[in-house]
Amino acid sequence: MGIRSILSKPLAAYVAKKQQAWSMQPEKSQEKMLLYLIEHGKHTQFGKDHHFKDIRTYEDFKEAVPIRDYEALAPYIQKILKGELDVLWKGKPAYFAKTSGTTSGTKYIPITKESIPNHINSARDALLSYVHETGQSKFLDGKLIFLSGSPVLDQKAGIATGRLSGLVNHHVPGYLRTNQLPSYTTNCIEDWEDKLDKIVDETITQDMTLISGIPPWVQMYFEWIMERTGKRVGEVFPNFSVFVYGGVNFAPYRKKIFESIGRPVDSIETYPASEGFIAYQDSQATEGLLLLLNSGIFFEFIPADEFHNDNPTRLSIHQVEIGVNYALIINSNAGLWGYSIGDTVKFVSKYPHRLLVTGRIKHFISAFGEHVIGEEVEKAMRLTCEKYPETEIVEFTVAPQVNPESGLPLHEWFVEFSQTPHDLEGFEKEVNLHLQNLNSYYDDLISGNILRNLKIIPLQNNAFRDYMKSQGKLGGQNKVPRLANDRKIADLLIDFAIK
Repeated sequence: MGIRSILSKPLAAYVAKKQQAWSMQPEKSQEKMLLYLIEHGKHTQFGKDHHFKDIRTYEDFKEAVPIRDYEALAPYIQKILKGELDVLWKGKPAYFAKTSGTTSGTKYIPITKESIPNHINSARDALLSYVHETGQSKFLDGKLIFLSGSPVLDQKAGIATGRLSGLVNHHVPGYLRTNQLPSYTTNCIEDWEDKLDKIVDETITQDMTLISGIPPWVQMYFEWIMERTGKRVGEVFPNFSVFVYGGVNFAPYRKKIFESIGRPVDSIETYPASEGFIAYQDSQATEGLLLLLNSGIFFEFIPADEFHNDNPTRLSIHQVEIGVNYALIINSNAGLWGYSIGDTVKFVSKYPHRLLVTGRIKHFISAFGEHVIGEEVEKAMRLTCEKYPETEIVEFTVAPQVNPESGLPLHEWFVEFSQTPHDLEGFEKEVNLHLQNLNSYYDDLISGNILRNLKIIPLQNNAFRDYMKSQGKLGGQNKVPRLANDRKIADLLIDFAIK
């Protein structure tokens, strides 16, 4: 056993003890966090504009600070980009995390000196929680790979700017740096396919023990390894034992990824975002991700069905209920205030508070009033695949078809299969039945002959890969939206349909 694995165990015990303390006192942890944020934010331009000096309670805070998305916060971001100081947080940000926006183009999310530990320590603690619970630490002595964006940074108003995964790469602890792959030179390659080819070159002969990344891009890495060697990943890397993932719902990818590995390995789910590291899987034995209540973020929750109301209900951690879909709102030491990150979550336990990510507040289909969400389409697909176990899915997305060439409107499911179900028509009917059971509005529209049953459109091999490449979004943190209320993606994917 190496020095890293030996030293990790007392550190893991310390982290677990602290985690137990704050997670079992969520109200106290979050009240303390809000007061800290208000105190440090009251001398900023935002704090003065919103009378932070008069805020004493959460009720005061809700009165003073409205809910915002990036577009509404953009005037403050522009001030930072013009070189102004003390705008959203004291001084100026240490970094801007650059990410894609829907209506705003490129978004620049501030990361401050105070918020960097949220991103770095949370990732560390996810691994240490695993070490403490399982006693497994030998993986820390082998080679670790974090499939990420380029660490090359630009400058905006004198502030280092890049993709979150690239920014974080500059803060990998020194004790992990020596066994981290790929090399810095390879990690800087911008073209994903060129980069992946070099990553395979560098890792294929190494003792890989931990592999981390967004599932669709990890799967692509696995496929290239298998093509190169003719072996499954678990054979190529016999000591590979921990898979860390996040960014998308893992369920649609689980079967194919573990078949590519060829044997069981433990997995750790994380919930990182450019706006903050929100949660991680703290236990192999329980469902859900532990919400990080003492890591620089004060959380608010809006019932998802109220989100678009003029005056939606805003709840703090002690007011949430299990099983309710909430839009997630954050206030952080990165200078984000009343900020909607666009995700929806659902709690599966309290004390400690663990949640599941259920979708995106803007990713839904309600062309006919059905309000189908990502959680529902993913569950309908998962349940159907359980009935058709021969089926393997690479990727899928769903869109409404309001004006079909004939017949009633419908939902179209664009699916890339690596293994097609033996009865595609039966598979299609099963997906539709599950969606009816999961969404009563959709069921009413089908039963009332407003909509007809959904249609699955099989796509050619590599359809999603080629689509993402055509959009300049291959690899890194990019992912395909699971569903949309328009046909921007669907109209491009139709060219990849199997004729």
